[in-house]
Amino acid sequence: MKTNEERLKHLMDCLDRQTHVKPEQIPDIDLYMDQVTTFMEEHLKDTRRYPDDKVLTKTMINNYAKNNLLPPPVKKKYSKDHMLMLIFIYYFKSLLAFNDIETLFAPITSKHFSGCSSKLSLEDIYREVFTLEDGEMKNLKADVEAKFGRAMETFQDAPITEQEREYLQLFSFICELSFDVYLKKQMIEMLTDELRADDPGTRRKEKK
Repeated sequence: MKTNEERLKHLMDCLDRQTHVKPEQIPDIDLYMDQVTTFMEEHLKDTRRYPDDKVLTKTMINNYAKNNLLPPPVKKKYSKDHMLMLIFIYYFKSLLAFNDIETLFAPITSKHFSGCSSKLSLEDIYREVFTLEDGEMKNLKADVEAKFGRAMETFQDAPITEQEREYLQLFSFICELSFDVYLKKQMIEMLTDELRADDPGTRRKEKK
């Protein structure tokens, strides 16, 4: 069984391997559905929890379009902007309901998706957002290490075995990580609720 210190090292190693799909890796030609799923499986496979998990399926893509998260394909082909949107959806879908993702994406797809009049393209937005990754990863690693350090100080004087102490300290660490995620998820939901309230069209749609 791993020690807690070994578990932390494993987490840090996993964070070091995290990366994102760069726009230049995405083909500049439109792709059919099978080509889209193959591309996503290849480039996001390291983010899967289990080896047999699917990153993206045809059913998922159809559901995204059905729920207004993704503009429909043109003649059954998906553009580079479709691919960028699918990557955004991939990261958001584990945190937010479709309704929240739709609210977040509505201004993006209406103003910056292929063929829109804005001078700022979806690729420009994607690049700008992911420039934050390096700095945020450093902050995240420092925060995780700080949480781990605090968790390892818990239950020091408890009348329990060393094995029990090791587990309870790990449990404390997981609780700290969970509380952080819980609060941040709540903040994101609050922001999407505010965006929804600012959009009369969205309010009308919800009342139907």
